[in-house]
Amino acid sequence: MGKNKNGGMVFSTNPNFEQEDHNGEIETLLPSQQELKVYLDRKNRGGKTATIVREFIGTEEDLNALGKKLKSACGVGGSVKDGEIIIQGEKRDKVMELLKKEGYQVKRVGG
Repeated sequence: MGKNKNGGMVFSTNPNFEQEDHNGEIETLLPSQQELKVYLDRKNRGGKTATIVREFIGTEEDLNALGKKLKSACGVGGSVKDGEIIIQGEKRDKVMELLKKEGYQVKRVGG
């Protein structure tokens, strides 16, 4: 059972009550305020390796823009879905270097 469109507010007895508009989008934090985690994933990809960037805090548009910039700089394909940037191939070191140049705090996770 989910919340209704009013964010859970059903009724108010306050005559001066005004509903706040929550659109669900989170403001994008500055790169220096974000700690992104970079993983290598070899499972469920038909034997192929992928580099995954997680824990980006911000809007979908900003995440897509960052994903596009990383894919272009690495010269490979990839996608952005479920709040993750997926880069084809074993590009973890290059992705981490690019993110550091952009001002992000980056943490290498796994092997």
